[in-house]
Amino acid sequence: MSNIRLFFSAALSTDITDKLDKSQSHYLNKVMRVKENEVFSLFNKSGEWEAKILGVSKNIVEFKTTKQIKQKESIKELWLAFSPIKSNYQNFMIQKATELGVTKFLPIIFDRTVVRKINKERFEKIVIEASEQSNRINVPTIEDAQDLKSLLKKNSMDLIFTDLNSNINKVDKSKFTDKPVCIIIGPEGDFSETEREKILSFKGVQPIKINENILRSETAIISAISIVNYVIN
Repeated sequence: MSNIRLFFSAALSTDITDKLDKSQSHYLNKVMRVKENEVFSLFNKSGEWEAKILGVSKNIVEFKTTKQIKQKESIKELWLAFSPIKSNYQNFMIQKATELGVTKFLPIIFDRTVVRKINKERFEKIVIEASEQSNRINVPTIEDAQDLKSLLKKNSMDLIFTDLNSNINKVDKSKFTDKPVCIIIGPEGDFSETEREKILSFKGVQPIKINENILRSETAIISAISIVNYVIN
């Protein structure tokens, strides 16, 4: 079977006939040069299916799903609360965090955040492409930018606080509940003292120092996700 994987937002099941959108049709037809009766795969949170190309009409690819090849995944929710950064670094970070298993992105505007706007449409494009490439089924969701107060109102999470001032360097798995695990990473100028106090007062928060060195935001994010993923799994 072809290793081409495409995210398909509509409902998927065996033996359905449908059409790809203009962009995906162009990719299959003009870039990958896939021909009639050749196969590729389509996925979304419900699973992954093999699909056969029935034909191309007005540059739009029509397909039929033939069989399910992956079941719906049951995974531990891993959230990332982060300060927006410059776009070239941010695009790289979003891509790698998706590959490493983040299930939800929560952009936070901290006191010292420099970049205060996000391109959500661009984010969504990156997470879909990264999910297609990395063999994921569950595509991460992206929340609108919010402040720290809004984040800390969510009591349905276990919070990992990456804190330079902490003397703890290990995540305690025994403190996790069945709630999503949320990693919070500060801005390039670090958290303000007021923000630190608010985060440390969150019920069940685990402050950890992920490195003795001061890391760039995108490096800290990749490092923290890797550490927490190792503990979870």
